[in-house]
Amino acid sequence: MSDVLLEARGVTIAYGQRPVLREVDVTLAPGEVLLVVGPNGAGKSSLLGVLAGLSEPWQGQVERFVEGGAMAFLGHGTAIYGALSAFENVRFWTKLYGRSDADAAVEAVLERVGLASVAMEPAATFSRGMAQRLALARVLALAPRLVFLDEPSTGLDMASVAILHWEIAAMAAKGTGVVWVSHDVARDLPLATAVLHVRAGRVQFHGPAADFVPEAVC
Repeated sequence: MSDVLLEARGVTIAYGQRPVLREVDVTLAPGEVLLVVGPNGAGKSSLLGVLAGLSEPWQGQVERFVEGGAMAFLGHGTAIYGALSAFENVRFWTKLYGRSDADAAVEAVLERVGLASVAMEPAATFSRGMAQRLALARVLALAPRLVFLDEPSTGLDMASVAILHWEIAAMAAKGTGVVWVSHDVARDLPLATAVLHVRAGRVQFHGPAADFVPEAVC
């Protein structure tokens, strides 16, 4: 199934023995951006974790047709290393994946996210927006084929959001599949190709982004 990066069938998520989200089906092809939306507590982040392989579904099946090293996860928790510089954070991340990128490649990624001027500064001194951009740089350095984003714009200023949007669009244009949990539907919808709207334990809408009405999210 080379034309599919991710497929989920009948996924049900439960907290303990209490189902919170039932019977979710997802298929993601290269270059598609699936926006996952819904009210707080609807199970969006839990679903993303299941799709990314970070946890198992209560029922159903998920298949990812890419190798682990070709996937990346970016959430609103940055998990960067404060004692390391921005450069060292990206370098360390790539080495974890068995990569030995040249210094110039690491510097180029930091330039893309607007951190080139502070590349050698400790990440502990970064603002929230800078830290999130550094987390994005680590993802970009891997050039993944499948990316999971869990409300990645939380706490970002408008300049940082613009960088995030630019890079999401660039990844999709290169054939990367993106599953993106969003808390700002109106702002993020233009970048999506499809929307999955969950509420009250069920899928309320799953279809083309052009057919989705943002006001439906509550």
